[in-house]
Amino acid sequence: MHINSFNLRTVLLLIMVLLMPAISLIAQKKDGKTIYPGAVWPDNRGNPIQAHGGGIIRLGSTYYWFGEYRAKDNPPGYRYVGCYSSKDLVNWTFLKRIQFSDPENLGAGWVLERPKVYYNEKTKKFVMYMHLDDRSYKFARVGVAVSDKVDGDYQFVKSFRPLGLESRDIGQFIDDDGSCYLIFESRPTRGFYIARLSDDYLDVAEQTCFISAPLEGGAIVQYNGLYYAIGSAMTGWNPNPNKFATAESLKGPWSEFTNIAPPEKNTYGSQSTMLIKVTGSKDTTVIFMGDQWKPSTQWDSRYLWMPVEIGDGKLRLPEPKPWKLNIKTGEVKIENN
Repeated sequence: MHINSFNLRTVLLLIMVLLMPAISLIAQKKDGKTIYPGAVWPDNRGNPIQAHGGGIIRLGSTYYWFGEYRAKDNPPGYRYVGCYSSKDLVNWTFLKRIQFSDPENLGAGWVLERPKVYYNEKTKKFVMYMHLDDRSYKFARVGVAVSDKVDGDYQFVKSFRPLGLESRDIGQFIDDDGSCYLIFESRPTRGFYIARLSDDYLDVAEQTCFISAPLEGGAIVQYNGLYYAIGSAMTGWNPNPNKFATAESLKGPWSEFTNIAPPEKNTYGSQSTMLIKVTGSKDTTVIFMGDQWKPSTQWDSRYLWMPVEIGDGKLRLPEPKPWKLNIKTGEVKIENN
């Protein structure tokens, strides 16, 4: 009897674990106010959001989320970028699946990763940056595409190596003064660069800083006059302890990089892609935006979004728990159970 009871409890526990994503999905649909880190995140159609390695821009009171659209039924040969909109960063409306067809003739297995979109007030154009590569990752360039509409048909313009350097993982940063920067990892130099975009956003104008640390998945936020940079070690699809450094200026000097979470947690199975700052009437919240990659089932890769504890040169990613965000006040409420 003891063995049978143990086996029954084990089976029930296994069933509960397997059902957890579905339970979270139902709860999120019903509640509409809670973010469940690592759970299936449905859009307004009930489909899992496909915006991996993504970036977010805000226009007025609307946020737009762009990322790799890796649905299981994507036609071969093409690469897609998902575009979604939201008023509260919780409920997302699917706008478009933006299609690209091997613009640089890179052949089978060509790569489009980490798309990021900027809006240029002067030209009234939306400018998309993306990491372009061949299957062996030797092309190592950024691609640029433009559109008149945020959810339009982006037209490929060109590819190039920023500052003449190899570029793989890219990130974006828009400072509080509206100036726009590209973050890119360059493998030969064992570090990542911050480069200010040109006036038309179609190129980089100058090198702002080189951070001598072999990190990818670069993300930056400015909080209370201090810049915080996050990066991930180069372990492929496998998670690792993400680290952060600080500087009083984007030009540096930057502090030593230290862990954002207990190292044995490997950033709770995620990799950094962006830091989102929500400034409300009562508080300012910084959200860690990470991906939980599933290389063999990439369409089921999940998102780990969690408000960080930040200030006075410190940044900590707490253990992921369901949480609510008040987009107007900037306040968050984290569930304790």
